[in-house]
Amino acid sequence: MANNNLQSIKARFGIIGNAPQLDAALETAVRVAPTDLTVLITGESGVGKEAFSKIIHALSARKHNEFIAVNCGAIPEGTINSELFGHEKGSFTGAIGDRKGYFETCNGGTIFLDEIGEMPLDTQAYLLRVLESGEFIRVGASKVQRTDVRVIAATNVNLEQRVRQGKFREDLFYRLNTVPIRVPALHERSNDIPPLFRKFASDFAEKYRHDSIRLDDRAELVLQRYRWPGNIRELKNVAEQLSILSEDRLITAEDLAERMPQLLNRNLPVPADNEQHNGSGGRQDFSERELLYKVLFDMKNDLNDLKALIAELVRSNNLRMPDLGHLRTLQSALPSGSFQVNTPVAHPSDFEEQSHNTYYQDEPLHSSRPIIIESGKNNGGYDKSEVEDSPLAMDEIEKEAIRRALKKYSGRRKEAAEELRISERTLYRKIKQYNLQ
Repeated sequence: MANNNLQSIKARFGIIGNAPQLDAALETAVRVAPTDLTVLITGESGVGKEAFSKIIHALSARKHNEFIAVNCGAIPEGTINSELFGHEKGSFTGAIGDRKGYFETCNGGTIFLDEIGEMPLDTQAYLLRVLESGEFIRVGASKVQRTDVRVIAATNVNLEQRVRQGKFREDLFYRLNTVPIRVPALHERSNDIPPLFRKFASDFAEKYRHDSIRLDDRAELVLQRYRWPGNIRELKNVAEQLSILSEDRLITAEDLAERMPQLLNRNLPVPADNEQHNGSGGRQDFSERELLYKVLFDMKNDLNDLKALIAELVRSNNLRMPDLGHLRTLQSALPSGSFQVNTPVAHPSDFEEQSHNTYYQDEPLHSSRPIIIESGKNNGGYDKSEVEDSPLAMDEIEKEAIRRALKKYSGRRKEAAEELRISERTLYRKIKQYNLQ
């Protein structure tokens, strides 16, 4: 599809973003719209699956007929058949008259079935018949009726996994999955977050009749590095809260840290489904790996705190930082091999800047630059120093993390296990392994 045509579609339907995954999903929706093929839209909750269903309906030949969105997970199991296919008077308690269902009301139009994975198995059988033949029967009736409805389904769960679990019909899955469209999660298109935020901020400024809020560069980075489990819906809520609660119209990273500290959370890697369900060994391996990730993140935070402390010591004690040229002259004057300079000498401002940015920077643990402080000896030189790399073994790191957690919670294993994000059983085994009784 030509880029100009895609941009015009985005402008028409208010789609913001240029991520390749988003463009691919939109192109598929535009191409399938003129047909009557069944579409299955997948994606996390809050990514805008219903918006894609409306785009498909608006670009189809059915656009002048009715569009109905049905949340299958919000309708009780006992009444969903009546809601979708209608019922006859007296067919059940409370059925005081005949009632048309959505498939009868929406004849010639489009039905969007959201959270299709929550549909009961008996209703799935009725839906399969509608998709294959266009026929349905009202609850309590014997007369077969026909309808011409296009079905667009959506889900935020893995339907193939539900098929394996016996909770979803395999034949219905393949019938719905004629044309699959995957809508990307917000964290997969982080470059689209700033323009989306600006759009929401502008809308709320108009709604509440005040100036629009803006993000500085560091605040934008904070939003881009957050995972957004609630996706676009969560981003919109954040924009509205900041629009109402912030007195200053320029939002900084410090403002976000003060008002919404959850945005600074770093998310640990999540294992694939087969990693979580491969028996007790797989779950145990993940728990230990997650523990190691936590230890490494804690070590990085400790290192950042150390850098901030050194920067403060340099500033408060008025210590002089030699420049690189001075160090190279000194190096050439010393005996060979007695002193080595491999990295530039840090300036105090470097550490001040890093200490302010630690909550959204992901720099490696080994990337810190050394500070060399003048010793004040009367010979005008520097103390000879020896740098010895003694990396801790992973077992020692794990042992130290467990020891700290147990000390923090006075030996209470349940709280310690929650802090370490492992099971009590795994913690008990590790305590015995490292003799931490």
